[in-house]
Amino acid sequence: MLPGPGKMRFFTSGHKRSIEARKNIAASFVIKGLSIIISLAIVPLTMNYVNPTQYGIWLTLSSIVAWFSFFDIGFGNGLRNRFTEAKASGNLVNARIYVSTTYAVLTIIFSVVWLVFLIVNIFVDWSKILNAPSEMVGELTKLALIVFSFFCLQIVLKTINTILIADQKPAKAAFFDTLSQLLALIIIYILTKTTQGSLLYLGLALGFIPVLVLLITSVWFYSRSYNYIAPSLKYVNFSFAKGIMKLGLKFFIIQIAVIVIYQTSNIIIAQVCQPNDVTIYNIAMKYFGIATMVFTIIMTPFWSAFTDAFFSKDYSWMKKSVSLLQKLAITIIFIVFLMLLVSPAAYKLWIGNVVTIRITVSIMVALYAITNIWNTLNSLLLNGMGKIKLQLYFSVVGTVINIPLAIFLGRKYGIEGVVLSAFLLNLISAIYAPVQVARLLNQKASGIWNE
Repeated sequence: MLPGPGKMRFFTSGHKRSIEARKNIAASFVIKGLSIIISLAIVPLTMNYVNPTQYGIWLTLSSIVAWFSFFDIGFGNGLRNRFTEAKASGNLVNARIYVSTTYAVLTIIFSVVWLVFLIVNIFVDWSKILNAPSEMVGELTKLALIVFSFFCLQIVLKTINTILIADQKPAKAAFFDTLSQLLALIIIYILTKTTQGSLLYLGLALGFIPVLVLLITSVWFYSRSYNYIAPSLKYVNFSFAKGIMKLGLKFFIIQIAVIVIYQTSNIIIAQVCQPNDVTIYNIAMKYFGIATMVFTIIMTPFWSAFTDAFFSKDYSWMKKSVSLLQKLAITIIFIVFLMLLVSPAAYKLWIGNVVTIRITVSIMVALYAITNIWNTLNSLLLNGMGKIKLQLYFSVVGTVINIPLAIFLGRKYGIEGVVLSAFLLNLISAIYAPVQVARLLNQKASGIWNE
């Protein structure tokens, strides 16, 4: 059945930015819907392949490796804004220089980081770091090298996703991420039928698939629709790196703060509780993360759209968009409360009786998800406008406070205490960020509010 005239007008009428956003949001919902189904299916399948304790070890190690993403010094997010600005001004040569220089810098950085890790990994006792049995130390050393090697390749190759998102085509980037998940699900299923539970096989499968998809995606786009910005040594200009870093360095520090505040939760829970508690925490986070993911789908096209609008001084469009997005955020927050009410039944339907999720854990993760949704709204708009200095300062404060607070509350209240720490830090952003957005849109921001 063909869409009616009203539905067609929804995707063809209005401002160009709004049309692009609507199309990408609609496509992303379909793609991310599939992604959610796949991610939910991967959890019980993986826990049936490796036991819950091994799965907790895998999650903790993955979190540690994710810390190293901050070595991109904010180049990804810096490129996103600079590329959008270059395209908005019609300077495609500069756009290509920004792309080529980013690839060059990231390749150099992560080649050095990988070599350092290769040496250091020999002397690291991963069984102690992950609170795992000592007889697993050899296996974990190999696993860490596998995961880290593929991770470094992903960081460089993910630049194509940054370009797609900056060009207001986040649905395409989401499609290839979902394709990676689907292939990983298939591989894990094959592993369950052909091998005994092995963390090494799991690491190879979940590391290789995304790299392969990103490599094919890059070749496809740079040889076709993006051939005019295809990375080339000829267009590498390290003086342009300063332009990316000027903004990217702020994103870099915020990125470190996010990693410290949120990624350390797995480590802290593993240390002050048990590895099995990491599994409980992640299942609750994945469940309530569905609501956050839905809102992020809606918000993703607006980062680059706001970069374009702010660069063009189109305040009228930005105000209308913010009003609509605030109403959508409140709607999704209400849905989180409904998810909390049905969570016991949802967990049982999803994972059966493999692990038990306490209602207090669900309550704390739900509260965290609510503040996360509200902060996603305001932070992405501020990121798009490049006004992130205040966000930077509060992120640094949060970084200093989080680990000791999470350890203290974790020892006192367990998983709930660790999540409580992240929730309290989220409240800070929930208060100041909407004030800054309002001042910027009303052109009344000055001083640090305008930096």
